[in-house]
Amino acid sequence: MAKNYSNGNSEKEVHLLERRLIDLSRVAYQRDIITFTDFLNLNEQNILHTLPKDSLYTGYILFGGYASAERQMAAFIPEALSLRYGKKNLLPEELGYPFQAVEICPRNIRFAEDLTHRDFLGAILNLGIERSRTGDILLAELVSRELSNVRHTPVKCRLTELEGVEYVPRTEAVRGTVSSVRLDSLLPLAFSSSRSRLSGLIEGAKVFVNGKLITSNGYQVKETDLISVRGMGKFRYIGTGGKTKKNRLSVEIERYI
Repeated sequence: MAKNYSNGNSEKEVHLLERRLIDLSRVAYQRDIITFTDFLNLNEQNILHTLPKDSLYTGYILFGGYASAERQMAAFIPEALSLRYGKKNLLPEELGYPFQAVEICPRNIRFAEDLTHRDFLGAILNLGIERSRTGDILLAELVSRELSNVRHTPVKCRLTELEGVEYVPRTEAVRGTVSSVRLDSLLPLAFSSSRSRLSGLIEGAKVFVNGKLITSNGYQVKETDLISVRGMGKFRYIGTGGKTKKNRLSVEIERYI
């Protein structure tokens, strides 16, 4: 399979990650234990998805702490373990993923700045935590123990159980007409731009469907597919609602805001 390295990963980095993933799968198989990766970004998830099936010794499950998490950790699961559970497909909560949620909030909301995702992430990385060790839900006792300020706002942190984390992303429904449900037809509707301008994103290896890198403009999107575009956002394709008099498809998408 040909690989595209224009998305920021060198050939050497890709090979190192592939070897690491295969090694984790081998250890899981040989020791009959579950092994875990760090948090993988979309491109790294795609590398995992596109590994030849016969190169892995086990199956795997991706989970990031909640259903729509973008950065996810892979768990390699030996078949013998599944048999002991008495079922083939295990649920993420049965696997004991080695991360924990941290709630961060201002000590005094009245005097808090208008903090953004970038502010929180920067404050956490300033503690010396590598980006690969944090997901959409941030982990570790170090954060709750050491993080006291985000920009100029004093904050307090506490560890919390993942089961208690409820996150519903903000979305908006977008309806319109397209000539087809090709990927390059839906992007302009989702991001209010021209087809010619956005088609370069697909060829530039910046578009992922359900975590898999797609480089074909003609890719046919299916209902409930989640499309992520690096640097622009993401949306879910809901489905079609019939044809117009001009023989165009009426479609609905759910854009994350």
